[in-house]
Amino acid sequence: MSARRVQTRSRRVDDALSQLVDSLLPSISRSAFGDSEDDDNEEAAAAAEERRLQTRLDRAWRILDVVAAEKEEQKQNGSIDGGGAGGGFAAENINNASDLIKRKLLRENASPDKAVRFSNLYSRLLTQPVLGQKWAILYLLYRLSERDGPGGGGGDDNADGEDAVTYDRGRSRSPLMDDGNLDNLLFKSRRGALAEDVDEGPAISSSVSQRGGAPERRRSVRTIAGDKQRRSQPVITEEARDSRAASKETIPLQQQATLPQAGKTESSLLRDLPYILQGLSSTNMEFSSSTILKLPTDLPIPMISLLHTLAEPCLLYKELSGFVDSSDGGLVSQALRAAISTELRSYLGLVATLEGEIRRALTAAASDDPKGVVKGAVTLKRCVVWTRDATMALRLMSIMVEEARDKRGGQLISLIHGYSSSHGDPFVGNFAEKLLSHITRPFYDMLRQWIYDGELSDPYKEFFVFETEFRPSADPRRIASSVWEDKYKLDDEMIPSFITQDFAKKVFLIGKSLNFIRYGCGDSAWVEAYSKEASKELRYGDTARLEISIDEAYKTTMARLIHLMDTKFKLFEHLRALKKYLLLGQGDFIALLMESLASNLDRPANSQYRHTLTAQLEHAIRSSNAQFDSPDVLRRLDARMLELSHGEIGWDCFTLEYKIDAPVDVVITPWGSTQYLKVFNFLWRVKRVEFALESTWRRCITGARGVLGSVEDKVGSDWKRARCVIAEMIHFVCQLQYYILFEVIEASWDQLQAAISKPGCTLDDLIEAHTKYLNSITHKGLLGSSSTSRTSTAATSSSSKQPEESFLSQLHQILKIMLNYKDAVDGLYSFSVAEFTRRQELNAKIETRTAHGQWGVTERDLKTSSPFLTGQSQNPDLSADDHMLSSLQTRLRDLAVDFRARLNILLGDLAYQPDVDMRFLGVVMNFNDVYEPVRRRRATTSAGSSSTRDKEKDNKDRRSRRNAVPSSSGAATGN
Repeated sequence: MSARRVQTRSRRVDDALSQLVDSLLPSISRSAFGDSEDDDNEEAAAAAEERRLQTRLDRAWRILDVVAAEKEEQKQNGSIDGGGAGGGFAAENINNASDLIKRKLLRENASPDKAVRFSNLYSRLLTQPVLGQKWAILYLLYRLSERDGPGGGGGDDNADGEDAVTYDRGRSRSPLMDDGNLDNLLFKSRRGALAEDVDEGPAISSSVSQRGGAPERRRSVRTIAGDKQRRSQPVITEEARDSRAASKETIPLQQQATLPQAGKTESSLLRDLPYILQGLSSTNMEFSSSTILKLPTDLPIPMISLLHTLAEPCLLYKELSGFVDSSDGGLVSQALRAAISTELRSYLGLVATLEGEIRRALTAAASDDPKGVVKGAVTLKRCVVWTRDATMALRLMSIMVEEARDKRGGQLISLIHGYSSSHGDPFVGNFAEKLLSHITRPFYDMLRQWIYDGELSDPYKEFFVFETEFRPSADPRRIASSVWEDKYKLDDEMIPSFITQDFAKKVFLIGKSLNFIRYGCGDSAWVEAYSKEASKELRYGDTARLEISIDEAYKTTMARLIHLMDTKFKLFEHLRALKKYLLLGQGDFIALLMESLASNLDRPANSQYRHTLTAQLEHAIRSSNAQFDSPDVLRRLDARMLELSHGEIGWDCFTLEYKIDAPVDVVITPWGSTQYLKVFNFLWRVKRVEFALESTWRRCITGARGVLGSVEDKVGSDWKRARCVIAEMIHFVCQLQYYILFEVIEASWDQLQAAISKPGCTLDDLIEAHTKYLNSITHKGLLGSSSTSRTSTAATSSSSKQPEESFLSQLHQILKIMLNYKDAVDGLYSFSVAEFTRRQELNAKIETRTAHGQWGVTERDLKTSSPFLTGQSQNPDLSADDHMLSSLQTRLRDLAVDFRARLNILLGDLAYQPDVDMRFLGVVMNFNDVYEPVRRRRATTSAGSSSTRDKEKDNKDRRSRRNAVPSSSGAATGN
């Protein structure tokens, strides 16, 4: 520091000290020197005031010299006594000063109200930025409040000017520091502190400038005082040492016992703090269990509060340490333990740093180094501040561990991600993000293997894709298709919250497709090459890169899978073959097959032979355009019989089968094959009825020009009605076939073609489109939908007793009536042929007899029995043929009425269907309103009478069937 700066600082100190003494020292009243105003009295007053100022200034300079001497002694000797240590420590530590005041208030007052009020005022004092020396103010107030020593209050008057000034720690430093002048002193010291860095100009207050000739007088006083101070400095230092030694004896015994013990207690607690922060018991504090820490019972309440705050990280660390040491859970749980272990190591690093600070502070205190104590002072409060962030992190990890006990995999990741995305505290969000970068590593490893290799590496079932347990199916064909349908499933609960549902489905489809290509399609070489080329490292936070990788993998795998299904396994060729052969799209093949099998299928089902059916199937293929199809398609066609039942004929059990192999059976599933079989059986039955009606119609037309024309007088009207009914039946069958083959199958096929031709079509899209295709055929084709109730709302209770009749059962009943009617027409034709034969024989006999000159007809000839009564040569009943004809006429009439009644019911149900195509079928069948569809408004009684009438008709049909003559063609009645 330059000489000019030293001189300026000394001058400023002199001016400030003079102003302080002048402002605090009251002036001498004139009455003390009499009432006269002569010059002698004025001079006496001035001289007395100068002596008083000189005395006070001298005392002030002695106080300052004592403090300077103490500091100089501390610098030279490097040691400090007990009172000095306490004072130096208190002078540099505002927290210690506040603790001293609070302890004094608690000791001197029975109620803690004053201590609480002081705490509030103290917190407000810390927020005041204009006070630079808060510790000095607090310590000054603390020393001024002590009145223990004799004469501790001090006095303002000391006329003798005694030089023995004692610097007692328990008393005021200066007699000027009384309660009346405290505020002024604080103000003056603050002003001096603010002007401390000014190099020039004396610190003169406005109060000084207002008093006329006082500055010069004070200047002379300051000069004299300065000279005396410089002359007596060594003597003052020795006196200060003696007064300091004497002041130690004046400290009360209670205070001497209390302050060192309190310091020793905090030191011992600080020495134990690193151990308890690591979850280890110490001398003063002990862990009775993992969740209980015992604290000393003889500590002050503020210290207990600090220890309570410091006990939280101790217990949290002990709990988290136990969680880290456990080995339960899966890979994600182990990753969470590893991340928490990393954070605990960081916490232990903080504890180690804190331990170093505590040891340095305790070493400095033990070696009586005041600077070391001041600069490296460590208190419990500072430890609380230093461990605040670590405590918050431990608390957060403890909450995460508690909530994650019953969670695994994606659920655990979603839990941690919730803290980072939906928590308002930035500290919590950043901490959770840091944990997620470690926790998600196993998840992203599983994700990478799944989307690039098609392999699921998840031993603890933590991924959102899981492999189902293998369950052998009764149908061996289900084992092949399980690779795609049943091997892997998507677990929605395991999807992390930062992954959307669509994204998860795309990931699931990629891995499943790669797995299917590897194991189902046998193309593992392509999968391995793709994995080496496209495999990338995935990690949390790089969402854009992850989405790009998933999109690329999705497009590549889907294109490869569709290419294999089309070129290698001929999926679309098999779909076309199923439509041609099982859905009767190849008309010439079906016609030839039916003609070649007609004679065989009329026989009972148990008399059918497989080689006969396959031979006829081969004949139909070679004789139709089916011969130009692929040999692989043709070899998959097979003719077989369904499970046999007693009394069934070949028509009821015959079916075609198209064999499907893996991996095509993923699209054409066993359920799909069953639906194809169901549609074929229904269409085959319709074709059979059409074939039978056409055969009967041809017979009727050709017979009308020959045999039937000869007996027209007897059965002509019956044949006319039969031809009309057969025409209605043929019209119904033709419209039904047109509707199913064109309005249903062809329209659904066009929708299927459009769906599988879309760009980016996946295997799941193919499966869904094919399923929709079959559902449309079965629903619109009257095979899967049920008819609406034909009764009114009031009859709901009675109609609920009987199951609702489906369209398929109605169609089967109508087709059954058609076959029965065909059999009855065949019986009428046989009767007509027999009548024609009888008449031809009678005419030949007449001609022969006439040629021999005999009567052509005799009474004996007229009594000849009907040729239908076999085993009897004579029958007195001449109306046996008439009885047979009457029975046939009744049966034909009842079947025609039953056909119309059931057709009216079917048309009525079709009229109320929501599907437009099904309503259109009803319109086509009744385009000229020749039928009267049954409406829903008919009552329950009419429904009951109709069912009774149906039962009566069935009984009549059975009676007519027993009396009917077997057809010459050998056709059996339909079941």
